[in-house]
Amino acid sequence: MRRFAPFVLLPLAACASPPVNRAAEAPPLETVESVDLDRYLGRWYEIARFPNRFEKNCEGVTADYARREDGLVSVVNTCRKGSPDGEEKAAKGRARVVDEETNAKLEVSFFGPFWGDYWIIGLAEDYSLALVGEPEGRYLWILSRTPTISDETRDGALGDLRRMGYNIDALYWTKQ
Repeated sequence: MRRFAPFVLLPLAACASPPVNRAAEAPPLETVESVDLDRYLGRWYEIARFPNRFEKNCEGVTADYARREDGLVSVVNTCRKGSPDGEEKAAKGRARVVDEETNAKLEVSFFGPFWGDYWIIGLAEDYSLALVGEPEGRYLWILSRTPTISDETRDGALGDLRRMGYNIDALYWTKQ
């Protein structure tokens, strides 16, 4: 039995979730009241994120969203390995709206039948900045239509996230 232990433990370790970076006593996570999906589509630049295994060593990260003929949203996440000028890697997936009343709760899949929550929890009126998370507090992104944001915009986003119970000290600031 000892010989087989690594084969059992390695897949389990690979499935390990990142740490929860949201206070246990925080109120339930809420999304924005509504999202105009057509305005949300297009390119977003990752300003910051909670570290996760699928973006390890990623810089210059972008996410491109577009409508598909089947009603889903195409998702293309691009990362540059090691630096904003590093080798480009792209992951293609799809998203579906799960709350059609608000369009603020989506699920994203990059392989097979596995879907992950993608909740829009903050959104600038002009769709220039978005805060994206999921109810467990393991994943979080600050996205912008531009590669950089002003100090005032950053401070406002961090204040919003702090009020939602997030540990903003755990954010990784992506190099663009």
